[in-house]
Parts: sequence; structure tokens; C-alpha cells
Amino acid sequence: MIRIVVIGVMLLTLAACETAKGAGRDIRKAGNAIENAATDLQKQF
Repeated sequence: MIRIVVIGVMLLTLAACETAKGAGRDIRKAGNAIENAATDLQKQF
């Protein structure tokens, strides 16, 4: 029974890591988009 609980916790931990990694990628993409928009705006003036 303890093995099943430990394996379940390990799987949840791995899933959480992947979720955090995916969120990090999304935030980085949004930051890059904002930076590119600001650069384009500066070039106009």
C-alpha cells in the first residue's frame, strides 16, 4: 500500500513539474511578444 502511495506522489510531482515548465514557456513567449512590440513601436518614433 505504501508503494502505491509513493508512486502516486511521484507521478503527481512529475506532472506538476511539467505544468510549471509549460507555464514558464508561455510566460516567456508573452514577454518576447511584448518586447518585440515595444521595439517596433520605438522604431516608429
